[in-house]
Amino acid sequence: MRLKLLTLALTLAAVSLPSHGEDLMDAYRQARANDPVLAQADAQRLGTHEGIAQARSALLPQISANASLNQSSSNQSFSAGLNSDDSSGHTRDRNYSASLTQRVFNLSQIANLRAAHSSANAQDELYTAAEQELYVRVATAYFDVLTAEDQLSYAQANEDAYKQQYEQANQRFKVGLSAITDVYQAKSYYEGAKAQTLGAQNALDDAREALTQITGKPVGDLKKLRDDLPLAPPSPADPRAWVDKALQNNPNVLSQQDNVAAAEHGINAARANHLPTLSASLSRGKTTSWYQNGSYYSPDPGVVAPGNARWGTTVGLTLTVPIFSGGYTQSVVRQQIYQRDSAQDALESQRRLVRRNTLNYYRSVLAGISQVQSGKAAVESGEKALDATRAGFQVGTQTMTDVLLAIQTLTSAESTYSQNRHQFILDKLLLKQASGTADLKDLQTINALLQ
Repeated sequence: MRLKLLTLALTLAAVSLPSHGEDLMDAYRQARANDPVLAQADAQRLGTHEGIAQARSALLPQISANASLNQSSSNQSFSAGLNSDDSSGHTRDRNYSASLTQRVFNLSQIANLRAAHSSANAQDELYTAAEQELYVRVATAYFDVLTAEDQLSYAQANEDAYKQQYEQANQRFKVGLSAITDVYQAKSYYEGAKAQTLGAQNALDDAREALTQITGKPVGDLKKLRDDLPLAPPSPADPRAWVDKALQNNPNVLSQQDNVAAAEHGINAARANHLPTLSASLSRGKTTSWYQNGSYYSPDPGVVAPGNARWGTTVGLTLTVPIFSGGYTQSVVRQQIYQRDSAQDALESQRRLVRRNTLNYYRSVLAGISQVQSGKAAVESGEKALDATRAGFQVGTQTMTDVLLAIQTLTSAESTYSQNRHQFILDKLLLKQASGTADLKDLQTINALLQ
């Protein structure tokens, strides 16, 4: 009894399917722990947040301590009667001090702090985008493996079917029921099918490596998408509503908005460099000095003049008024304006891209419903057509070419049907990502469709 191609393909797929295979959530948990792309986004986010502490530090008290020891040398000449004495000595100063400085008024540094906050917010949004992108990358890699497994199953079934036709044509030729042309033609299809099987195997191996690249773990047997796939359209069924949601929630758009805000604060910081600044300071120190000479006027050969020590405290306010810096401040203002304009252009570009992607995925989901339904009907029709063609070949109303083409048509329909089913699931996830609302629940919903 002859097996239909689809039945044989499912049989081959079931051979390697364990009772408990890995599912999409297993792959996601591994990716969450091991994906270097997400880890890089997290490190960039944490690094950007350090800019807040650095900008804030300029507005907080600055405390420092100093210690110094200085020595200066001098030569002196003394004469008494006929005798003279040239002697040299040195003066030493020892200083200890501590100072406290506090910015009282500096609008430039305040604007820099606000810019740092905006930059950190932008990086937070990029990290959120990276998290949502991880959902899509894991799901895409997972279904790429499933698609490649199906393609290999169909290729193997195709090869077996062509082999059967080749053997049958060869046997019929030997007993004089067909011409040698049928043998050559069947063999040509059979050899081509073997090459397609090798290509499908290579594609599957590469798809598994792509998933391993994300998860950092070898890929085992994966659960497959069940047959009764729900074909629900997007809700709400209004593309404009999806676009509005995307422009409000897409993290890449929000990140660009924060970049514009950071650039605006940068302009304010640059312009504030024209304004006066005020700072307060408090310092306290001790200075000790003495003159040392070991050769004269000293009962103690080490010290001629006793040392003295003085403690002092200084409190003050410093007002700095910038007048002219060679055009530097004006240049920085212009530079910051250009950067703001660039950020605004990047925002508009991102908004347009998000709008396009949202509409594209919305339409893709709607088209995917029809494609899955049509693909299923094409497979069923292809199976019936192959059975009828084979029956006609047995009674002489169909040729070997007709049989081979019917096998090819069925295999193509099965391959397209498998791809459409997997792509429909991915398009729904991509629509949620474009709208900025993709989360772990979406992966869990997809995972519930696996068996």
